[in-house]
Amino acid sequence: MKIGLGGGCHWCTEAVFKAVKGVYNVRQGYISAKESPDQFYEGIIMNYDPESVMLEDLILIHLRTHQSMKDHSMRHKYRSAIYVYNHLELEKTRQTLKKIENSAGLKFVTRAYELACFKESRAEIRNYYQTDPQRPFCTRYIQPKLDLLLKEFKTLLKE
Repeated sequence: MKIGLGGGCHWCTEAVFKAVKGVYNVRQGYISAKESPDQFYEGIIMNYDPESVMLEDLILIHLRTHQSMKDHSMRHKYRSAIYVYNHLELEKTRQTLKKIENSAGLKFVTRAYELACFKESRAEIRNYYQTDPQRPFCTRYIQPKLDLLLKEFKTLLKE
């Protein structure tokens, strides 16, 4: 299966999902939705094995590792979104998101969209965290997200 995610910086999202078991081919870049194909936001696309990790778990991780309940001033760059590849996946994703909202008693700004286009980031900024986890950006923004993963989603992480 293939899915796209956007929320905060694509460096953060890339590092988070590279740590999740059943997830592979994580690519960071810029994503647009069918409803506005000329408007791009930072995000990732990735493949996942539904036998190893459920869509609901991926969405939960995504919601917990970015500001999914806040409509902040940087939404023009960082859309809180889940991007899917067809209408059936869109309906399933919307239902899953609604189920999570209802069970948590929370309201998310995150929405599901059909993906229109993905443009991969330039080579020198890909695998940002993996190439130098001691960068100030990595220690300040990415490491806390990875720490949260370890605390709240340990069974879903790669060894």
